Amino acid sequence: MTASEQAGQAESWVWLARIRRPQGRKGEVFADILTDFPEKFAERRRLWLLAEGAPAASPREVELLAHWPHKGGVVLHFSGVDSISAAETLVGLIVAIPLAERAPLAEDEVYIADLIGCALIDVAGAAPVTVGEIENVDRTAGPVALLVVSGATGEILVPFAKSYLRKIDLAAKRVEMALPEGLIELNAPR
Repeated sequence: MTASEQAGQAESWVWLARIRRPQGRKGEVFADILTDFPEKFAERRRLWLLAEGAPAASPREVELLAHWPHKGGVVLHFSGVDSISAAETLVGLIVAIPLAERAPLAEDEVYIADLIGCALIDVAGAAPVTVGEIENVDRTAGPVALLVVSGATGEILVPFAKSYLRKIDLAAKRVEMALPEGLIELNAPR
């Protein structure tokens, strides 16, 4: 999926999980978790299934009957899906909710999906410098998430540390950070 397709889908939907395979005999499916709030499955009964590569396709509303964590993912059981063969038809679909229904955040928090596509601006020097566009966020690299930025010299990894952050303007698609001297050069590809 291209970045523009992801951005188009991200504007109206929040992706919660990606269905990988049938799980069990009664129509359950195993899915990769794509949300920071997997506990919210307990509060949701209405979900939607989307085709990942087809942003214009009609979403299919489903009722969540049951869910439980399993081996780093989640097992989901939807109403009307009661056999292995019915579950197989769901493989590859995205489990989503409308953007308006996503979990509220604290004032100093931001959704990762909202950062993608923003320009990263280094405001540490006398004049602001555009580092590049945020393409992804790697939360597995350590205690601080890394912004994956497409810069003029290639991919640059920038720690998303609160001490560097100065301003996030989602309307302008702009993230301002005061980066330590040499950080961009240190992380730039060689």
